[in-house]
Amino acid sequence: MDDRRVGDELDIAALLHRYARAVDTKDWELYRSVFTDDAHIDYSSAGAVVGSRDEVVDWFAANFGVIAWSLHHITNIESDISGDSAQVRAMFYNPMQLPGMTEPSFCGGYYHHELVRTPDGWRSRRLREENVWFANGPGQ
Repeated sequence: MDDRRVGDELDIAALLHRYARAVDTKDWELYRSVFTDDAHIDYSSAGAVVGSRDEVVDWFAANFGVIAWSLHHITNIESDISGDSAQVRAMFYNPMQLPGMTEPSFCGGYYHHELVRTPDGWRSRRLREENVWFANGPGQ
């Protein structure tokens, strides 16, 4: 593996870790920094918003505050890098405290990112969350 590939892999992992921190700390400006201005984001598999980066930020700002805490773990990052673009698949595990629940809830699945290299580093231009399972959710 060459030095550029190793650097790209580390930078991509750092981007995904920044994404997790942004969501968990509800830092929507940090969240914006993960994506390109024209990004498309799809959280429909979790019953949430689909739209542009700014539409998603607005939705999160209005709705995510009711979640007392969440702790995203992003692992098993697989990057198919081709020049200045990359297809990335990463697993997530997310314990959280939902409103009205006495015990934590948990979900897991995959993040599918289309990344582009920008002058400011790697950014996601497309994210699709694939929520595979949910435990102790509302109504369960």
